[in-house]
Amino acid sequence: MAVYMVVATFRPGTDMDEVFAVADAERAQVKVLTAEGRMGQIHLAIPQGKVFIEVFADDDAAAEATIMTLPISKWWDLEIYPTMVPPRAGD
Repeated sequence: MAVYMVVATFRPGTDMDEVFAVADAERAQVKVLTAEGRMGQIHLAIPQGKVFIEVFADDDAAAEATIMTLPISKWWDLEIYPTMVPPRAGD
C-alpha cells in the first residue's frame, strides 16, 4: 500500500452553504475511512479553497476512489500525488 497526498480544490462558484450542509456526513465518512486504514491526516486551507488529504491505497485509481466516497468531493477538483519517505541520514 502506498501513501498519497490528495490536493482537493473547491471549484469556482462552490456554494459553501451547500458544503457545510453535508459536513456531518463528511465527518462520519472520514471516521469510516480512517478506521479502515484508508485515510490519514486532513489539513484545511480554507482561505485558499484547498484541502490536503493523506490517503493509503494500492494505486492512483484506488486513492481517487477513496476520495470520491466523501460527500464533499462533488465540489472538488483533485490532484493526486504518490509520496515517498525521504531517506534517512547515512542511508
